[in-house]
Amino acid sequence: MDDSAVWAAEGEEKPFWETKKLSEMSPAEWDSLCDGCGQCCLNKIEDEDTGKIFLTRLSCSLLDLGSCRCKDYENRFALMPDCLSVDIKAVKKLTWLPESCAYRRVNEGRGLAWWHPLVSGDPETVHQAGVSVRGWARSEKGVPEHEIARYIIGEAG
Repeated sequence: MDDSAVWAAEGEEKPFWETKKLSEMSPAEWDSLCDGCGQCCLNKIEDEDTGKIFLTRLSCSLLDLGSCRCKDYENRFALMPDCLSVDIKAVKKLTWLPESCAYRRVNEGRGLAWWHPLVSGDPETVHQAGVSVRGWARSEKGVPEHEIARYIIGEAG
């Protein structure tokens, strides 16, 4: 039995992300697809003149930069009004979701990467593979708004 079969529902040979569309997943399955990279929690800046979106290395202040998980996931929308829900509509619409994003990969029929915790069985592999923001992102906390542009790392999407 391969490692991914461990995540299959009882009596199934394939794991849920290979047999279900995103729209068919339970809330628990949906949440488990998040690989913990923290990339969607990086701040973006939109150029008002061109509409281009730029990615910064500044993260939401709720992102734990060690685990790359939200410090208060349950209350994130109340605490951070700019927080976007990564739901099925967002997955289909947001061009800045990274190519590595599990939601994007599953939606595009590419499956999960070897380093995804559901495949590897280890939440550290996303960091070991260099996919997460661990070690290079910085919290937005304390960065004045007029200095945010200094932290642009490229165009998103």
